[in-house]
Amino acid sequence: MKPILDVCCGGKMFYFDKDNKSVLFCDKRYFETKFNKVGGEGLFSVKPDMIVDFKFLPFKDESFYLVIFDPPHIIHGSEKSFMVQKYGLLPKNYKEELAKGFEECMRVLKRNGTLIFKWSETQIKLSEIIKCFKKEPLIAQKSSKTSHFCVFFKE
Repeated sequence: MKPILDVCCGGKMFYFDKDNKSVLFCDKRYFETKFNKVGGEGLFSVKPDMIVDFKFLPFKDESFYLVIFDPPHIIHGSEKSFMVQKYGLLPKNYKEELAKGFEECMRVLKRNGTLIFKWSETQIKLSEIIKCFKKEPLIAQKSSKTSHFCVFFKE
């Protein structure tokens, strides 16, 4: 078993090494799509190691030293839009879904392990999402105009 789990890897956009052998890349999607960009056409792909729904992780309790949880953050958008294809779309009951996903991430996290949670405030404030969790972050860092990284520690 690999020591690091990413439950919503998407396009692995913030990884230096998108094929890092220490990370088990998971997502509930697997696809490629073309998009227009300056100078031509681009290709975006979601190619996880395993197809997994973050609400139902098929791993034993306390299996990973580090868990990365970067769920979809869009609630309004067309399923055909590039942004929704790239980041995914949250359902109407997103608070319950994210709470369940967080619980699952904490369940599979080893004792004294770390959970990194990334959130983009394009449509929902981080403060609203944190209320869904039964634990406060140890630290949080705003990394851009809308993106935040939060670190949770499992004692």
